Amino acid sequence: MIYNAKEDKIKTDEAEMTYITFGSGKKPLVIIQGFNTNGIKGTAVFLAYAYRIFAKDYKVYMFDRRENVYEGITVRDIAADIAAAMDKLEIGKADIFAVSQGGMIAQYLAVDRPDLVRKMVLAVTLSRNNDTLKKAVNNWIAMCEQGDIKALVRDMGEKLYSEQYLKRYKLFMPLLTIMQKPKDMRRFIILAKANLTCSVYDELDRIKCPVLVLGAGKDKIVTGNASEEIAERLGCDIYMYEELGHSAYEEAGDFNKRVYDFLIG
Repeated sequence: MIYNAKEDKIKTDEAEMTYITFGSGKKPLVIIQGFNTNGIKGTAVFLAYAYRIFAKDYKVYMFDRRENVYEGITVRDIAADIAAAMDKLEIGKADIFAVSQGGMIAQYLAVDRPDLVRKMVLAVTLSRNNDTLKKAVNNWIAMCEQGDIKALVRDMGEKLYSEQYLKRYKLFMPLLTIMQKPKDMRRFIILAKANLTCSVYDELDRIKCPVLVLGAGKDKIVTGNASEEIAERLGCDIYMYEELGHSAYEEAGDFNKRVYDFLIG
């Protein structure tokens, strides 16, 4: 199997979730992805290849959101689910690489369970709600409730990617619409609402581990200012991709290398 990529399920006292592992290293790395339409099931090989830079030094863990999502679930609740899964798998101090909604989750993980976090990278995320996120998420929820999936995927694409990226791959947008169509509308809406529950800013002084923040100057979902706000509050280093948007983690060729260098260094 490519990079020892495997998919499995884990059941804790509160939740059951899909997770994948890959890599041949001994150090643990937990990658917490952002909000997406269909989770990580069936993507172990794809994700292992996408994050292959980490495969030699780390055993990488990626946890999906719990299967039995419920109305009112928060990003803090999801952090607790990940902590429980890490405890069950006996993952000690791990490095954390977290993107977007994953970054919200990671901040709560570092606040509530500092024993589980050695170093952390927070990418294109926020620590408290803002109007840009509220507008984007509420529009996605409305489109989903109306069944307008084409508009939903188009709007998500326009907010995620730079104009140059969209022009380059415009021929693939119809395929993207098919691939990104939510399989479970209720689940999509519940997890979309969870984006609006992050309010960890006033607790950031409880985070004591080394942190690197990566932001995007043209972020149309959380804003670049949100990344700068986190870095200022934590007093940590920040690197801004000034000409990129929210999907800087996909568009910037040096993104994963920048994360790797910080975590390994």
